[in-house]
This record gives sequence, C-alpha cells and structure tokens, in this order.
Amino acid sequence: MRAEAERWFRFAEEDLRVATLVFEEQIYTQTCFHAQQAVEKILKGLLVYQERLPPKTHALLYLWEQLSPNPLSDFKEEISLLNLFYAPTRYPDALPGSLPDGYPSKDIAEKALQWATAIYQRAQEYIKRSAIE
Repeated sequence: MRAEAERWFRFAEEDLRVATLVFEEQIYTQTCFHAQQAVEKILKGLLVYQERLPPKTHALLYLWEQLSPNPLSDFKEEISLLNLFYAPTRYPDALPGSLPDGYPSKDIAEKALQWATAIYQRAQEYIKRSAIE
C-alpha cells in the first residue's frame, strides 16, 4: 500500500479506537465525532490509494462521490448520516437542530461506531483485493 494512504488509515484506526473508548465512557457526542473523523480519514486514504489528491473538506458525501471505483458504494446512507456529526458534536453553538434530538443518544452513537467500523473493514478488504489483482 502506498505509504501516504497507510498514514491516513493509521489515523483512522486511532479515531476508531478513541470512538470505542469514549463510547464505553458514555460520551456519545465524542463517539459520533470520532466515528465521523475515522470515516473522513478512510475516504481520504482511499482517494490517496487511488492516486488522487484528497480535497480539504469535511464533507463525507463529497469525498465518497470522488471515489472511482467506489468500494463503499453501498454505504451512501451511513456516510450521509455520519456527515451530520462534524459540527454539532464539536461546537455547542453549531447549527441548531442539525442533530434530531440535540445530543446523540447511546443508540445513535452505537450505530455511528458500527458504521465507521464496517466502512473501515470494507476499505481494508478493497485494498487487499486490489493489491492481489
């Protein structure tokens, strides 16, 4: 794997670990934030792997749309939902109403963590498959 893409994935792994730790501590805003961050880094790592320069954006859906081929094509809904977590989980005065009930619930945080983990696993499978071909 290209060294630069590997660095993106290492940072994504750290965000997943942090998301897991803060979920266990019942800090659900940070679980969602780090899940979003992990997916952002996964998407940028995939773009680098595909020899593209990742744009400087936090817009997950935009990053997802840049992948070609897109190994995460069936994760559009999850990525769209994870995209909601960037600003509202970082800033108390972020866009009002951007999260349906204000703070993310345990269920939402758990889903965010599961989605980010599944997206990470799919990205790793794609890289392993394409390295063999």
